[in-house]
Amino acid sequence: MKLYISLDMEGMPGTFNWDQEKTDRPAVRRCFTHHVESVLQSVLEHPSSKTIEEITIADSHSGGDNLDYSITALDKRISLISGTPRPYYMMPELAGDYDQAWLLGYHSGTGALRGNMDHTYSNSRIHNIWLNGQPMNEALINSAYAGCLGVPVGLVTGDETLKKELSAPMPWLQYVATKQAVAKFAAKNYSQLLVDELVKAAVDRALAKTKAELPLYTFPTPIKLKIEFSSTAMADQAQLLPHSKRLDGRTVEYSDDDYAVVFEAIDAMVYLASTAGM
Repeated sequence: MKLYISLDMEGMPGTFNWDQEKTDRPAVRRCFTHHVESVLQSVLEHPSSKTIEEITIADSHSGGDNLDYSITALDKRISLISGTPRPYYMMPELAGDYDQAWLLGYHSGTGALRGNMDHTYSNSRIHNIWLNGQPMNEALINSAYAGCLGVPVGLVTGDETLKKELSAPMPWLQYVATKQAVAKFAAKNYSQLLVDELVKAAVDRALAKTKAELPLYTFPTPIKLKIEFSSTAMADQAQLLPHSKRLDGRTVEYSDDDYAVVFEAIDAMVYLASTAGM
């Protein structure tokens, strides 16, 4: 068995705003690390742990520099991907031979009501994003990439609002709610002890499922990406991506039959948008 774990920050227990999440805030780093350790310890204590060949962790928040390398000392089968930029953004080095992908510390999509630090990839650049007409968040976008490789997503942790966003498209998930949003930059964080208990139970249930028993989250082809940017200048830059199509002042469309290409196109257009003058 091989497990892939992608880490974000905004849905981690103990967090509530972006200033507080900066790398020079040791208290938040302790909360972040504790949550990851709680998941890993639950995996290593599970009866199936003897069958695990590899656990790959992708530190995928901001610069990918949030989790210390010492986490790999928990077990020799653990490896850590750090740093940015990199191919496939929050899901680097994922391949079809992994049995499950897990998303830890994820958050609701841009524009969510009472979503703590709601955004999709870029709070300042993306106003709306759709795939085949469906509004998307990062968990769904990344799950579809895993799905196109044949890897099911079995477990997600994050806020209560993300749980609601995932309940219909991915009802099979084991989901651990870490907090309830009070506002965009305020949250009611649940007890660390409670979250640890919920994590252990969710990990046990996720590992009880074989790869064949879990559905894949996928899109039929052709896959049509549509991004509404925060300004016309950003859309001007994003449409520089070859084969993209400008739909209106702020909206750019991109289509392909290969989800992996669409997945990379999102990152490319968001980066291009960052070069726009205001």
